[in-house]
Amino acid sequence: MEKENPKQELEDLILSIFNEHGGNFGYRRVRLELRNKGYKVNHKAVQRIMNKLGIKCIKFSRKTRKYNSYKGNVGKIAKNRLNRRFKTSVCHQKLATDITEFKCTNGVKLYLSPIMDLFNGEILSYEIGASPTLDLTLKPLLKAINIVKDSKYRTTIHSDQGCQYQHKKWVKTLKENKIFQSMSRKGNCLDNSPMENFFGILKQEMYHGEPLCSFEVLKEKIDIYIDYYNNKRIKQKLDGMSPVQFRIHTSQLAA
Repeated sequence: MEKENPKQELEDLILSIFNEHGGNFGYRRVRLELRNKGYKVNHKAVQRIMNKLGIKCIKFSRKTRKYNSYKGNVGKIAKNRLNRRFKTSVCHQKLATDITEFKCTNGVKLYLSPIMDLFNGEILSYEIGASPTLDLTLKPLLKAINIVKDSKYRTTIHSDQGCQYQHKKWVKTLKENKIFQSMSRKGNCLDNSPMENFFGILKQEMYHGEPLCSFEVLKEKIDIYIDYYNNKRIKQKLDGMSPVQFRIHTSQLAA
C-alpha cells in the first residue's frame, strides 16, 4: 500500500498561496503567509517543498520605463526636506509621488500618478490618464489631502523636479493645506527611491512578460493590482503584513 504523504496539506496550502499571488511570492514571503495562517514552518522547509512542487518566483529584469517630466526651471524648486530619510513611525507624516508610463497597443501610452505613504508603503491615492497633465498629479493630491487632513503631525510630500510639481497651482494647493513640499535633486532617482521601487514591483508583477493590451484593459489591471498591493501583498519589513494590515495593527496598538 502506498504511504500517505504527511505533508500533503502543507504542500497544497503552499501551492494555493503561490497561485493566489500570481506566482510572485518567493519562499520567504510564502513562509510569512503560512505564519499568518497559523502554520509554523522553517523557511528552508518551505523552500524544499516549493522545489519539489516545481514552483518558483520568476523575476523579470527588464528595466522600468521612467517618464521624465523635467522641463527645466518652470516654477519654484523646493528644497530636499527628506534628504533620503524615508523611514517614519508616523502615519501620513511623509508622502512621496511620481509619474510612470506604460506602453499599450496601437502606440498608445498610459500614465500612472500615485501618492504613497512612506510609513507603510500604502498607495493613498492615484490617477491614471492618457497624458502626463497637471490634473494627473492634482487629482490624487486632493484625494490624499482629504485623507491626511486630520493627521497629528504636519505632512511633507516629496517628488522629483517635474514640471507638474513646479507648477504654481500644485505649490499653491500645498500651501493652502499647510503641507511641506520637498523635491529630489535634479536627475537623482535615489532621492525618490521608494516610488522607483514601487514602480519596479508593479511592473515586474503585472506588466513585464505580459502581451501589450489596450488602455482600458491595462487601467483595469492596475486598479486591481493596487488594491491587491495595499490589502494583500505582504512585506517582510512590515512583519509579514500588507500595508493596510500594518496600518490597522499599529493604530490598534496605539489606542
